[in-house]
Amino acid sequence: MKRLGCYILALALAGCIVNDIPYPLVVCRIESIAAEGLSGEPTIDEKELRVILPLEETTDIQAVEITACTVTENATLSTPIVGRHNMRTPLYVNLSIYQDYPWTIEARQTIERKFAVEGQIGTTEWDTTARTAKAYVGFEDLSQVTVTALKLGPRDISTMSCTDVLELDDTNLDRLHDFSKGARRVDVTYHGHTKDWYLTVEYTEVKVRFSRIAPWTHSAWLHAEGLSGTKLGFRYRAAGTEEWTEVAQETLTVNGGLFSAQVRGLLPETGYEAVAYSGDDESEIEKFTTEAALPLPNAGFEEWSKPGKIIYPYLSEDQAFWDSGNKGSISAGETICEGSPDVRPGSAGAASACLSSRFASLMGIGKFAAGNIFIGTYAETVGTNGKVNFGRPFATHPIALRGWVKYTQGQIDIDMKQVTTMPPGQTLTNDDMDEGSIYIALGTWTPEEYGGTAESPVQVYTKTPPIVFNPNGKDVLGYGELIFKKSTDGWIPFNIEIDWRNTDIQPTHMMIVCSGSRWGDYFVGSTQSRMWVDDFELLYDYADL
Repeated sequence: MKRLGCYILALALAGCIVNDIPYPLVVCRIESIAAEGLSGEPTIDEKELRVILPLEETTDIQAVEITACTVTENATLSTPIVGRHNMRTPLYVNLSIYQDYPWTIEARQTIERKFAVEGQIGTTEWDTTARTAKAYVGFEDLSQVTVTALKLGPRDISTMSCTDVLELDDTNLDRLHDFSKGARRVDVTYHGHTKDWYLTVEYTEVKVRFSRIAPWTHSAWLHAEGLSGTKLGFRYRAAGTEEWTEVAQETLTVNGGLFSAQVRGLLPETGYEAVAYSGDDESEIEKFTTEAALPLPNAGFEEWSKPGKIIYPYLSEDQAFWDSGNKGSISAGETICEGSPDVRPGSAGAASACLSSRFASLMGIGKFAAGNIFIGTYAETVGTNGKVNFGRPFATHPIALRGWVKYTQGQIDIDMKQVTTMPPGQTLTNDDMDEGSIYIALGTWTPEEYGGTAESPVQVYTKTPPIVFNPNGKDVLGYGELIFKKSTDGWIPFNIEIDWRNTDIQPTHMMIVCSGSRWGDYFVGSTQSRMWVDDFELLYDYADL
């Protein structure tokens, strides 16, 4: 009985044993991927654990051949990646060593489609889900419509047919002329599958109309739809005035019945009126107000404070617009951004910002810290890595960043053997020179997607591999950069023109980042690199370029 009690006690004690030995953290990644029939390079998003495969329009999306894929060494896959897949729905793959990482592989395919008719007003309305296309015309007899363009499937491999035309192509589009009884069905066959499309032509009394107006500070983008083949154009005037100004024909962009123009030379925060015309027909008068010319706070880098050990590029936290990596580097006794009496020639100010790249020892580990100043805020230091939140609210459309810079270039002098992740497209050694950079970006980033805050939504995290800012991201509306591949001859002026990739959407935030070592997020650079910046200015008027 005594022996039985001891046995039960032993079982009870055994049941209390917990395996609390921590497993090492090994992040599992898809490092590269290749497939047949791609239109460009695949996109691998390590933050979202997502791969995008851009397909040629002639590729069969239901039989995509993934030919190669490399993942983190020793990682196991829940399902094979290499092979043939139906990519109409994403491929979900779980990668794991000690932890699970659910990756998604998606295919994106764009098929260029055309449906145009003679006398069409505006653009064709497409619904690719319902497979419908609708064109508007200014005449009521829909029994004698001339179709001028028709393409509903991938080029070269598609065939089309309808009830009275077995093989419909560019040589017999005149057979498809009667739209008086409603939609015409066209069967499109490719990759062994047939899909039915429905084409509609409708009469409209509206001969010309605005589709959208996007006002900027000293200009406005006008977009309208009119009758193809007629003279198309715009007129505008300041609100409350009588005389119209004709927009020069050579400034118009015309595509069939679609036409647009950027009107320049307007005044900020001013009301205007515009009309679009097509032949003798005019649209209704549209009203719009131009944006303000918002200034750049502390653009001369005159405001500095040092309430403790850390130097800040602002007088008080409630007035902060710029920040630097000083909060992280000071823990290793280094300052990488500070005010300097070395100002640009002719400056009315007494200070510039001096950015000094340093090598610091943090927690017994040597780390390279790039000299930097940026719009946003330094969030926190995690171990030996920093989290930085880029951006501040800024809802206008500047066209350029102007300023002054002085740059001293150093040769890369950190131990490249310690670099675990190389910057994309770079194979750097200690024989290479460091490079400096200044860039400006405006976009519609959100903290939910980019990890920052409502004030500064884009987070950069210098872990391995680092989470860095993507200048080609989907929410980047405008971007411009200047790379310094050699030292400057003292102070020099610069203009960075902003490439606006979308002129219609209102930006929510702006970021500007200046760095003495452009690869600092990867802990690569030179401790000899220095950058001074002074007297920045946002330009809004093309006349100032």
